[in-house]
Amino acid sequence: MKEKFQGIIFDIDGVLVFQERVYPGAAELLDFLREKGIAIRILSNSTLKSRKSCAEKLNSMGFNIYESETITASFATAKYLKTLNPRSCWVMLKGEGLGEFNDFNHVTENPEYIVLGDFREGFNFQNMNKTLRLLQNGAKFIVMITEIVDNSMGGVELTVGAYGKMLEEAANIEATYIGKPNKYVFEMTLKTMDIEKNKVLMVGDKITTDIVGAKKAGLRSVLVKTGEFDESDLDCDIKPDYIFDSIKDIRKLFE
Repeated sequence: MKEKFQGIIFDIDGVLVFQERVYPGAAELLDFLREKGIAIRILSNSTLKSRKSCAEKLNSMGFNIYESETITASFATAKYLKTLNPRSCWVMLKGEGLGEFNDFNHVTENPEYIVLGDFREGFNFQNMNKTLRLLQNGAKFIVMITEIVDNSMGGVELTVGAYGKMLEEAANIEATYIGKPNKYVFEMTLKTMDIEKNKVLMVGDKITTDIVGAKKAGLRSVLVKTGEFDESDLDCDIKPDYIFDSIKDIRKLFE
């Protein structure tokens, strides 16, 4: 078994950390895997964080992560947008993640593309109606993640996908979604690893994003019963290849 996998992709929230606390053994596991020569990637659906700020936050919590090993939804969306060579865009996003879009022409009047991330207080009456009108007038729509609710900070919150789906329906258009479980972000991550996909594991706590996305991308997967995991999740038709109680148990696959 230890020779089978050459790379691991980790989700962050609910897997390595949860509500600002590091899971016991998580940092040590990553160090152990490095010693074994296993390639590590961190794949987060965070839109607020850039890959740089994401790596810095993890390192401040005791991990040893390089920026080049980190992929956030904002970074992946910026990479995708660059392939389109847009004339202009309105990136509806707050936080360090906005820095991933520095190379683009930003406008709020008649943009060619509207790119939706976590806009926080920007999800207001004026901006939502303005976005609706722009989409009806032909602006193309990219949404960073499909998730509609977030429980990672304790209380349930509406998140990016909820606003994206609302605007899709209201404008009667189809958006392009980038983050997990969509295939693009997994394929982009795999390209940075240069490892055959059947030798890469995806580790997550959510069936709907981590495990479904891994299956779409042709990856083997590990579900950890931490974070936002609920036993009812196992009723899903999509099944992980491995199920562990904690992040520490993944070591068993390599010993």
